[in-house]
Amino acid sequence: MTMVTLGLDLGKNWIHMVGLDADGRIVLRRRVRRDRLLAQTVNLSSCLIGMEACCGAHHLGRALEAQGHTVRLMPPQYVKPFVKSNKNDYRDAEATAEAVQRPTMRFVPLKSEAQLDLQTIHRVRQRLVSRRTALINQLRAILLERGITVPQRRRVLEVRLASILADEPSGLSARIRQLIEDLLAEWHDLDGRIEAFDAELTETAKREDTCRRLCEIPGIGVLNATALVAAVGNGATFDKGRDMAAWLGLVPRQFSTGGKQRLLGISKRGNKYLRTLLIHGARAALPHLAARDNTLGVWLRELLARAHRNVAVVALANKLARIAWAVLTGERRYAAVAA
Repeated sequence: MTMVTLGLDLGKNWIHMVGLDADGRIVLRRRVRRDRLLAQTVNLSSCLIGMEACCGAHHLGRALEAQGHTVRLMPPQYVKPFVKSNKNDYRDAEATAEAVQRPTMRFVPLKSEAQLDLQTIHRVRQRLVSRRTALINQLRAILLERGITVPQRRRVLEVRLASILADEPSGLSARIRQLIEDLLAEWHDLDGRIEAFDAELTETAKREDTCRRLCEIPGIGVLNATALVAAVGNGATFDKGRDMAAWLGLVPRQFSTGGKQRLLGISKRGNKYLRTLLIHGARAALPHLAARDNTLGVWLRELLARAHRNVAVVALANKLARIAWAVLTGERRYAAVAA
């Protein structure tokens, strides 16, 4: 029997394979070490290979496609309904093989090496930003325990710390002063490392035409543009802009039954990091966009008149995502439409 579909359950050291023929019968059940997988698949006839989109799947998918196979990655939550009872690794591989054949299945596009590099830069940068935020919160807590409160904003705290440490009667012991100075030095080190990543992303955005076109959209800067390119590439995996906005979790969550539609808050599904960047960009761009005499400005003013400002910010983030999709897929430049 000829195998037409192969499901892979990826593990750190071992990979379980289940192959199906044209009628859906199992014709292959095998377990191989990860470093021996390509040696096994090179001898197989070209077939459709399904995998869950997880760590290492993009690299492996590119290697399998180089051997002549057709590779499809799927979100794990879409594969789970196909897993039978008494779950094990072979059942997971079988579920992957069955799910990849479904005509309505949603697939994750294979990322190129350049996209993965760009995504890794963003992830490392975000980890450093989270460390800096935790450090700043700890500094505020240390000062608050000693009766010293500082207004919000990072730079305000940095300026106030210099005067607090210079003020001898502030009530801080010598040991606490030393600890604060150590934390401040760590803070400055994190600032330098984050700025280095920002400079690298800026240079990347200047080189890439797609990023330059995205940066012309109000509310989308270097971080948003490079993160979009790293996550969705040319956006061809989405049929329309609303699909990308839904993938980012920027559309209403539904709880509808009996023919009655009930829309709730945004779904918050998909890429949380990218959604956060778009919402922050929309929040920063909202004031000057609402003041413009174009269709976007008119729409924003009407929305602000009947909805809360935060609702308008998320709605603008949704619209920016749709505009970004149009720029990514059409190789066009953003141009505001006159009212």
